Amino acid sequence: MGGTALDSKAFAYQAAEILASHNARDVLVMDIAETAGWADYFVIATSTSSVHMRGLERHIEEFLSSNGESLLSRPAIADDQRWLLMDEGNVVIHIMSEEARVFYDLESLWFNAPRFSVTAPQP
Repeated sequence: MGGTALDSKAFAYQAAEILASHNARDVLVMDIAETAGWADYFVIATSTSSVHMRGLERHIEEFLSSNGESLLSRPAIADDQRWLLMDEGNVVIHIMSEEARVFYDLESLWFNAPRFSVTAPQP
């Protein structure tokens, strides 16, 4: 790592592993390249609270910075935040509350995109 740009697949999976290793639930990588055209991957994860969401966002920001990457826009997180969208360009990270994830159901919306569950790497 250390300042080298990753391809979008490697970035998506590494971001997903970071989220999973910091207790995000139901972490999923979806390959939307064939269906979307404007991005390659979605990473979707569930946070347990807005404080947890802020922590997950910080870990992703650190990961981006260490790889010489940045977001297209900086998200602001409110105390009652339910959905945080982090757009890196080719990879869009969705960190959602349980309620928002059920309500918006991105997995069903993008039903034809291949998807892969990601768990925290074992030490």
